[in-house]
Amino acid sequence: MRADAARAGTRWSGATRRGALFGGLCLCCLPTLGRSAEGFDLAEVGPGIFIRRGPDAEATAENNDAIANIGFIVGDRSVLVTESGGSLADGAWLRAEIARRTDKPVSHVVLTHVHPDHCFGAAAFAEDKPVYVGHSALRPALDARGEYYRARLAEILGPEKAGRVVYPTLEVGTEAEVDLGGRILRFTAHGAAHTTCDLSMRDSASGILFPADLLFVTRIPSLDGSLNGWLMEAEKLKAMGAAKAVPGHGPTLVDLVPALDDLTRYLTTLRDETRTAIAADTPIEKAVQTVGRAERDRWALFDTYHGRNVTQAFKELEWE
Repeated sequence: MRADAARAGTRWSGATRRGALFGGLCLCCLPTLGRSAEGFDLAEVGPGIFIRRGPDAEATAENNDAIANIGFIVGDRSVLVTESGGSLADGAWLRAEIARRTDKPVSHVVLTHVHPDHCFGAAAFAEDKPVYVGHSALRPALDARGEYYRARLAEILGPEKAGRVVYPTLEVGTEAEVDLGGRILRFTAHGAAHTTCDLSMRDSASGILFPADLLFVTRIPSLDGSLNGWLMEAEKLKAMGAAKAVPGHGPTLVDLVPALDDLTRYLTTLRDETRTAIAADTPIEKAVQTVGRAERDRWALFDTYHGRNVTQAFKELEWE
């Protein structure tokens, strides 16, 4: 059932080749199933809002894909998981952390987009029988990529830690609301931007915005949807009027407008310099080496993802 027709509380029935192939999948930091790495913890960024910062790091053979900022929000009646984590192991860790802090049931798990570091922990919450909230375009994106992502995670982490593909049971077409008791979470389905299925959320109790990977801080943005679309959606996020935000990657809580300014500076540079390269008939191989180099020292993992971003931008903009 589409979220537009329903409301909350109701249940519905190297610069690596590997990094480029995964389209934003990054993996790290949890050595064992359900147990945190040393120094890995949740920060309370607002009343009843707990977030873990994922490190700005790439895949290693020892990781559990615990790179995204994940966490949960506690209402009077139940708990909503803001991001489920990047693997079954990561999700199990988060579920255990929730149980340490509250005995309220997990009623909702948010799948903010298709990338594995944000949605492959979802299976860890199956026993809770939650509503899985996602963009209406998430299901086709998972159909296209989910099994590939699962197989790659199983190769890297082992099948017992990787998790499985979980589909949304509440699909947000434009907007939706979830009521946890005493606080309402308002969801917005965005147009193609970071991916084709980005979902943001705002908490009524704190006013904090959860833009997921529509907002990267410190870690270089990863373009897997539409460059022009992302610039437009960034302006929509700014227009929502929130002062604070929990980004998909970076510090657990940031001032929204300055963080969006950094993001849009990078995306605008990528757009403008790619357009210049196209107008000059610069081959894409050369454009990858020249476009946006002034941004290199401003972002973690620049060398891993920037070349792929230029390639994606080139493919989009050459047909304008």
